[in-house]
Amino acid sequence: MVKSLTCQQLAKLAGVSVRTLHHYDRVGLLKPAVRTEARYRHYGQAELLRLQQILFYKELDFSLEDIRSLLEDPDFDLLTALQSQRTALHARQARLGVLLETIDKTISQLKGERDMLTNEELYAGFPDDEAEAYRREVVAKYGAQTIEASEQHLRQLGKPGLDQLIAEQKDINRTLAAMTHLAPTDVVVQQQVARHYANVVSFWGPSVAEADRLTTYRGLAQLYLDDPRYTRQAGPEQPTYAALLSEAMRYFVDAQLQA
Repeated sequence: MVKSLTCQQLAKLAGVSVRTLHHYDRVGLLKPAVRTEARYRHYGQAELLRLQQILFYKELDFSLEDIRSLLEDPDFDLLTALQSQRTALHARQARLGVLLETIDKTISQLKGERDMLTNEELYAGFPDDEAEAYRREVVAKYGAQTIEASEQHLRQLGKPGLDQLIAEQKDINRTLAAMTHLAPTDVVVQQQVARHYANVVSFWGPSVAEADRLTTYRGLAQLYLDDPRYTRQAGPEQPTYAALLSEAMRYFVDAQLQA
């Protein structure tokens, strides 16, 4: 239990001003637990929790009048309110994260630090004819919007970001290619497949919805058996490596879906 706090102590603890607490008292939003004969305000545990609710709701842009109405509702439940606020704050955090990322990219571009990638750079790993064929296949299977979203995502990463993804992809392939003597379910293989999945998702960006990523990744596993453009990612075509990766990818997805 929290001991009784003075107005100044509570203000310091909560990161608000004493004047704010005085105002909350005047408008009936947060009354002190005790007011001494000398008119000093003292606050207890219940007031701390109520102030926390006030500050959470203010962060979510509720007016003081709306906050008072909510807190004085006979059906108000603190646990339910906290869970709802947590969800709302997470959503705001995600939205602010996107905005900050957009701002950073815009600043970098305006400062000349980011060059928009060309199609040739996006498909640097493919011969010209294969790159165009690959793009047509994706459009036919998933629609033009999907490939355009992926390309836009990669262009926003810029060349350093794309180069980093490609370098990581090559390192993962080299590491896995040296593990063909292990079972696809082996823990060290699965650790690398987890890296592989994260790398692939980074290439996709928002072009594949989060809810669809695991099943789409599982479908990709078959391409490592059927499509030489994928099997040669570890260097020369290696059927043993392709078989290991394909089976390990399926096992990884099934384990994630069952978790």
